[in-house]
Amino acid sequence: MPVPVPRQRAIPAVEGGQAHAAPTTATTQAAELPRQKTAHDTPAPGPAVPTPTSASPATTTLTLLVIEDDPAGSLSIPEMPDAAGRPIRVRTARNLTEAERLLTHDVNCVLLDLALPGAKADADADTDALETLRRVLRLAPRHAVLALTTSGDAERAAEAVRVGAQDYLFRDELDARLLGRAVRYAVERKRADIAQRKLTESRMRAQENARLERGLLPTPLLEGSPLRFAARYRPGRSRALLGGDFYDTVRTSDGTVHAMIGDVCGHGPDEAALGVELRIAWRALTFAGLCGDELLSTLQQVLEHERESDEIFATLCTVDISPDGRRAGLCLAGHPSPLIASPGRPASLLPYENSGPALGLLPKARWPRMQVELGASWSLMLYTDGLIEGRIGEGNQRLGQEGMVELIRRRRADGLGGEELLEAAMNEVRDLNGGDLTDDVAVLLLDR
Repeated sequence: MPVPVPRQRAIPAVEGGQAHAAPTTATTQAAELPRQKTAHDTPAPGPAVPTPTSASPATTTLTLLVIEDDPAGSLSIPEMPDAAGRPIRVRTARNLTEAERLLTHDVNCVLLDLALPGAKADADADTDALETLRRVLRLAPRHAVLALTTSGDAERAAEAVRVGAQDYLFRDELDARLLGRAVRYAVERKRADIAQRKLTESRMRAQENARLERGLLPTPLLEGSPLRFAARYRPGRSRALLGGDFYDTVRTSDGTVHAMIGDVCGHGPDEAALGVELRIAWRALTFAGLCGDELLSTLQQVLEHERESDEIFATLCTVDISPDGRRAGLCLAGHPSPLIASPGRPASLLPYENSGPALGLLPKARWPRMQVELGASWSLMLYTDGLIEGRIGEGNQRLGQEGMVELIRRRRADGLGGEELLEAAMNEVRDLNGGDLTDDVAVLLLDR
């Protein structure tokens, strides 16, 4: 039968449904009722209990925190079994201050009396009660919350659900079966709400990442150029959609084709956003006529003003191809040198002896522009270091630039080129690594 809630309440002492409260002189009944809890008793040691949203009621005893202050003593909390037949533990708090102390990690559900002291007996009563509920929801954002009121306050009970409670109960209808079922339902509904919110947040992040990715990997502007363009981007396994790799290709009014590829240190949306800024800045500066050292010096200023930490840097490779397509200027800022191949000439790396430091490492650094001969027919491949840092087999040996050059030679000997060449190369690098690469990979190919 229902047990009156005493004025002295104790936190249950052990798991498994048994609570041992020390007898008090205020009431002898407390010594006879092991379910009675007081806020002043100390729980005995017990095993760790999972967080309220990760534990399953089928495997963990549920704990209910009741927040009420009933001077008349009319509120009684019946003994309640959980789904497995074990008693649901009950704690009580007389106010929100006491509730905050009792709201430990093993509490699964909160039962709030909307008639707590402080609610006025006039038209403002509903407002005060709902504000108390909002405070509880802020106090326990990951806990299920049940609102308790009288059967004459059905409208306020419904409003409590609209504010954020999982359900409501009426004082005069409380019994073990109804309350136990309501607690279990509220806990499961809260878990479902949290899971749905996480799913929604994940989808929103995916949409944001997709927008950032489109900023990192733009459509090339090569109208009027005879060059063929191909590109591939593949995120590392530790990230869902993107990292700090970026590239771009544009043709200016004088017929020069400019290509770039870069990599911001680190991974995630912050690095991706910085990569987008650098790419857009590069495109704008290129159309404004900047090239070589002047362009990279300006990009370093952009990086220094936009990065969150002085430790953030970016590597970059820029190539400007003359209108006749036979020559190019090359600048390397801490970035791997491009690979060039042509009919009758095996794939090899362009010169890299005069490369400069990564952007953001050294103030007032310089980046020499190297002049290279391309020839009449060629393929030029720019890439990020994710392509060459994959492992070979089970050891610590990396593919490296020499391994990549040999890989491209074999694939070209098989007659592959363009999109097929890039796709085959990235798949082989992945297979050699024994699975997805840990770093992002971006590859850009220009053919003449």
